[in-house]
Amino acid sequence: MLVVLFDGVQSLDVSGPLEVFAGANRAVPGTYRLATASPGGAPVRTSGGLTLVPDSGLESADPPHTLVVPGGEGTRDLDPDVVGWLRSRAPDVTRLVSVCTGAFLLAEAGLLDGRRATTHWWACDTLARRYPRIDVDPEPIFVRDGPVATSAGVTAGIDLALALVEEDLGREVALTIARHLVMFLRRPGNQAQFSTQLSAQVADRPGLREVQRWIADNPRADLSVEALARRANLSPRQFARAFAAEVGRTPGRYVDQVRLETARRVLEESDESVEVISRRCGYGTTEAMRRAFVRTLGVAPGDYRRRFSGGKP
Repeated sequence: MLVVLFDGVQSLDVSGPLEVFAGANRAVPGTYRLATASPGGAPVRTSGGLTLVPDSGLESADPPHTLVVPGGEGTRDLDPDVVGWLRSRAPDVTRLVSVCTGAFLLAEAGLLDGRRATTHWWACDTLARRYPRIDVDPEPIFVRDGPVATSAGVTAGIDLALALVEEDLGREVALTIARHLVMFLRRPGNQAQFSTQLSAQVADRPGLREVQRWIADNPRADLSVEALARRANLSPRQFARAFAAEVGRTPGRYVDQVRLETARRVLEESDESVEVISRRCGYGTTEAMRRAFVRTLGVAPGDYRRRFSGGKP
């Protein structure tokens, strides 16, 4: 496995995946041969001020099985040497991975054309606008498209690396590494990059902000437009319009996202049954919760718990 280094690279984009693969080597010695390389083999300065000394120059590096391209401030001005090397050598690797804005280096080298990909949420619009041949998905923390995998910002690179280790060595090894890194949860790739409360806008009106807080604290309550409008002292029509304008999504969509996020968190943190969780999160029935999970995440609640939290179905 080879990690590409360049000036302005994000140190966690490099060290996060490296620690995961190093952990895999401790569990199953000799699985991965880890190396780093930069243009000319020169030391690089990370965006946080650290100096990293590579193992070799890109020019002399053999195409690895897995090539990891991190992101960072250095991707704002794409290094032509790195892009040129990727364009000529990356097609020879078995598995190509980017972390955060490393996707811009892959895109500039033409390696994401015709593929679905992601990057840090704030850079997704720029990636889509600059490279229209890429199907940019701003939602998931990582995306797999054939031999190419792209991930969102910083810590998402750890989640992707764990998924690759699971693919190579099995789930138990990946879980062991996650525990060693004191990771609370190995997140699935289709998990949203940030929570509903962070991704949505905060309403300007105090009454609407109170409604947002109420929804988060009371997902099992009556969260119909009519009930929420009464809480905000507005007519249903006024409330729906004002909420959508200030929060950036309709009340119904916001409620759906909060309930799903709450259900996922409870599945991850508790051993409560799916039936109990469905009532606790406002779905009423297990079938309603199952439909919401399958529609949004592509997996049923019980499978979500088994696959991503190690909890009981």
